[in-house]
Amino acid sequence: MSEPVTESMAEVRSHLADVLDRARRDATPTIVTRRGKAEAVLIDIDEYRRFKDLEERVEEEWLSRLVDTAQAADDGASVSLEEMTAEILRGDR
Repeated sequence: MSEPVTESMAEVRSHLADVLDRARRDATPTIVTRRGKAEAVLIDIDEYRRFKDLEERVEEEWLSRLVDTAQAADDGASVSLEEMTAEILRGDR
């Protein structure tokens, strides 16, 4: 991915097709500003999908590590999600 280009909303509006082509063809994201403040980033759809896949994999790995840590530290006092749900539904908080 190339270094991003920063453009105002008005600039992007005036040549949106070029901005999209640059994102797709050159893998160059565009940071869109409004009143001088960064508001959004335009990237190629394939790059977006790669980011989403990476996010999901990282989240899954993180959750797996949390589960592994909790299981390793289990002192028998913990309850399952099903037991917790049943207690909440009964009002036994």
